[in-house]
Amino acid sequence: MNVKGEIQNYIASLPEPKRGEMQELHDTILRIKPKCKLWFLDGRNDAGKVVSNPNIGYGSRDHKYADGTTNEFYQIGLSGNKTGISVYILGIEDKKYLADTYGKTLGKATVTGYCIRFRKLDDINLEVLEAAILLGFENSHEK
Repeated sequence: MNVKGEIQNYIASLPEPKRGEMQELHDTILRIKPKCKLWFLDGRNDAGKVVSNPNIGYGSRDHKYADGTTNEFYQIGLSGNKTGISVYILGIEDKKYLADTYGKTLGKATVTGYCIRFRKLDDINLEVLEAAILLGFENSHEK
């Protein structure tokens, strides 16, 4: 199955209302960056063991690991979890930037160095989230 199909199946497998909210966010990210590379990670490691929630990735950047190696990875990530939704914005060097720039105006969300977590879309200001996602695309040097 291709990546678009895996993404469609993942979103369709989620219970409502999360399914609709994930679809809305997926559509929003594709509206911001319509021709970006799509990724789907099912949350399993090489041995097939579940180690994380499945997630959708958008864009492409070089990710540098602690050991100095680099690998291609996505710029923006989207994942449904037990308590809500997480949006990952990768490649921001200043780990306080997301919280300092968007935290106060985002709404009811937890903002870390690269992750914005919230329970449901009604809890946040979607325009502010879109601005953070746009920053993520603009901040990373896309491959």
